[in-house]
Amino acid sequence: MTSKGRPAPQRKKKKSKSGQEPKYKWVSTRLLDDVFTDEISLFKPHFEVDYEAYLQRLWESNPEIQRILKNVPDLETARSGMYEYLEQAERRVFDLTNDLHILEKSTVRESIRVFRSVIGPINEFRTEFSALDSLWKLARNNRKELKSEISVGFIMEFINLFRGVTGKSNIYLENAEVKKGIPEFLKMKGREAAVARTEILDDFGSSVQKYFKKYPSGLEEEVIGWRRENRARILRYFNGTDADWNDYRWHLKHVIKTAKPLLDLIELTNEQKEAVDVASRNKIPFGITPYYLSLMDSKRSIGYDHAIRAQVIPPKEYVDKMVEHRADRNRSFDFMGEHDTSPVDLVTRRYPVIAILKPFNSCAQICVYCQRNWEIESVLEPKALASRERIDRALAWFDDHKSVGDVLITGGDPMVMKDIQIKRIMDVLASKKHIYRIRIGTRTPVVLPMRMHPELMAMLSKYHELPRREIAVVTHFEHSYEITPESMEAVQRFRKAGMSVYNQEVFTLENSRRFETAKLRKDLKSIGVDPYYTFNLKGKEETSKYMVPIARILQERKEEARLLPGLDRTDEPVFNVPKLGKNHLRAGQDRRLVMILPDGSRVYEFHPWEKNITALPPYNYVDVPIYDYLEELAARGENIRDYRTIWYYY
Repeated sequence: MTSKGRPAPQRKKKKSKSGQEPKYKWVSTRLLDDVFTDEISLFKPHFEVDYEAYLQRLWESNPEIQRILKNVPDLETARSGMYEYLEQAERRVFDLTNDLHILEKSTVRESIRVFRSVIGPINEFRTEFSALDSLWKLARNNRKELKSEISVGFIMEFINLFRGVTGKSNIYLENAEVKKGIPEFLKMKGREAAVARTEILDDFGSSVQKYFKKYPSGLEEEVIGWRRENRARILRYFNGTDADWNDYRWHLKHVIKTAKPLLDLIELTNEQKEAVDVASRNKIPFGITPYYLSLMDSKRSIGYDHAIRAQVIPPKEYVDKMVEHRADRNRSFDFMGEHDTSPVDLVTRRYPVIAILKPFNSCAQICVYCQRNWEIESVLEPKALASRERIDRALAWFDDHKSVGDVLITGGDPMVMKDIQIKRIMDVLASKKHIYRIRIGTRTPVVLPMRMHPELMAMLSKYHELPRREIAVVTHFEHSYEITPESMEAVQRFRKAGMSVYNQEVFTLENSRRFETAKLRKDLKSIGVDPYYTFNLKGKEETSKYMVPIARILQERKEEARLLPGLDRTDEPVFNVPKLGKNHLRAGQDRRLVMILPDGSRVYEFHPWEKNITALPPYNYVDVPIYDYLEELAARGENIRDYRTIWYYY
């Protein structure tokens, strides 16, 4: 059984969460002491996982810990023994005779810090689970006394943690401990040193380009050709013309809200068709613009459009959960606690100088993982626009709170409103002298780029009066495959009017493969968009299928984004703490790992942005298991060995 309690997938027949057959089969090859590619790799035949082999590997990874846990009579004695062991392990790092590489020593110290946190009594109390108790019982073979079923994901976490505290992380692919040493190029001087270093950097650069080729953008000639055919097919289906295609109102009129047009125009899996049918019958927000549909591959076998489909075609689990909570979704799915951070209707505030204004609570189409799916009734809901009275009260609120100088107009998508409605709001905000920036949060450059017509641009540019007031656009590209000549033209219209365009990416299963997000950053910069935020997907239970471990975001930032020029990686990876706001994931001092649960989930304690300014309580977050994530990547044809360092990002 896997860590989710379901049968492990058969090696050659596993389908990924996207419903597509993987392009490459997972192959097990033996490599010295590598848990990803040896005989107990993630996939085993006959729908089995060899649990005993994982346990054996656990104790082989650190026999000293097994000895301590096996020979003590109770949990508190085990705890004392572990604290003593960790203290000695840390002291050994500083011994003159310790010949581990200094970078491996850093991993040792970090692993020890995490281990101490996980076995701390206060963390056991707060999380209502003791990983140490489970390890103690496993070491003594007292499995019947375990309070929870212990998964392979849990064991894998501790295999790597056990290795980490002894300097055997294998991060640097050494067959033994990483020894002290100086690379050859650092022993050289002048041109000889530069040439040797260049060879190393060329290898890095070639690796980046190899990965980038896996993720084509919509600017490539072949892709443009496919989409030209898609556009013609869609226009025939809706009896439209080329002039219609360039009119955003035509697209809004023909937003796809049922499964039939999808079935007629592209290939769907049976599960996707069923999910769309259930969403339509139960009035769960669902919609796709004809333009965005044209970005999808007509045949599933092409497979480049997985991220595009996943954003708008809901999975069965999502639909079922939305149906289950139809009556109480306003509370159940409000992960960010906006009910508790709204001082007046249509306004959300979590920061001193920034506030959000939400005049329109629908969009041109619906993203499955939308943060505000709890308040969106349907795509292009007729009542989506707030009443004039409510909008006026919200705008008047800013007069009494002059510390707010930056206003983000979002929703929903405010750019779906009529020009005259946008103008009225902009007029009022621009009249307030304390407001120095108005940001417009919109996905129309991605899903409806023809909305950026010259009249709208002329109207918005009148409010862009530097240095008095800045108008900026914050949009949401998820994948390079969304970047098209049309979206580039929409972005450039803002840029030519002097307005900056920023991107907020949501880090999901669909854009988290090696260098997938790095490629997006590069392609965004090529059309004039600055990467701004990379969001950890909100911890909403209905979208758990899309979630990625926090460790993967940290790994991506360090091992992939870091290889790009600074101008290509201007985004900040963040976790949104409910009710409080953004926690910057690069600021390691603002979070700590406090527990590893039976299914392999890590529990993080996130500190608020106000830390060191004012005392507010932290927030405990249960992450998705790394093992489950790697299992899904393997099903999609990824070489899991490429991700081996993920366990050491805490």
